[in-house]
Amino acid sequence: MDTVAIVGVGLMGGSFALGLRAAGFRGRILGVSSPRALEAALARGVIDEGLPLKQAVPAADLIYLANPIDRILEILPEVARLARPGSLTTDAGSTKVAIVDRAAECFRGSALFLGGHPMAGKAERGVEAAEAGLLRGAPYVLTPASGVLPKRPAVRSFLSWLDRLGVSPIVLSPHDHDRIVAFTSHLPQLASSALASVVLENTRDPAERAVSGGGLRDTTRLARSAFDLWRDIVLTNTENIDCALSAYIEKLQRLRTNLRATVLKDEFERGAALLDELSRPS
Repeated sequence: MDTVAIVGVGLMGGSFALGLRAAGFRGRILGVSSPRALEAALARGVIDEGLPLKQAVPAADLIYLANPIDRILEILPEVARLARPGSLTTDAGSTKVAIVDRAAECFRGSALFLGGHPMAGKAERGVEAAEAGLLRGAPYVLTPASGVLPKRPAVRSFLSWLDRLGVSPIVLSPHDHDRIVAFTSHLPQLASSALASVVLENTRDPAERAVSGGGLRDTTRLARSAFDLWRDIVLTNTENIDCALSAYIEKLQRLRTNLRATVLKDEFERGAALLDELSRPS
């Protein structure tokens, strides 16, 4: 792999590029993004050169799409047309069915597409917040349309760099991915935003909200997330999120019904069991 094109040089695309450099990549890293983002990326040494999509994609062995979901869906046909034979295009979108289905319609030749979802992030946005170690230790889901990774040189090369970045890929079908993250990622975000909204609406002023401990900050941390990123996630995973919300609402109703019953203890113990599992070293 000699040349990488990062399409969308923000937090995730910039972190992937910095991670490659830190892992020993000595090839060219091209950037496709807004003029402001490219200026910042060049100043930090994240990319070697900023180019338009029509010039960067044909020059690259790996095309890394790190845009918002709606933009990925929009440019996939052009990327597929421009990608050279033997190259690999992957993405960092948070939902996979819509993206993988669109890619299957567009990629017909020897250029490959492999869906991906690095499950890492931070509250700050933009290439200024990018970190070389952002992906290290984080789950990195790969979602081949067939459910099986293609045995092609470009895929093997990509996997070897993921290994050097310190991630262990998890292979899932696009449908399984979207079903799982509706519970493990999308539900926590919506629950956090809803909780913060309820507290704001039911307390009179900041003085009342100051009567709180770290628990409120911990459980509402995700409420800082930007809606413009989450809008596309909700729109492309609506049915799975609806199922997750239904299960959560049912659980809240069960808690409400049993506030004076010992069954409440069981819910606390199950919740603690999940936290213990998540806290164990992987």
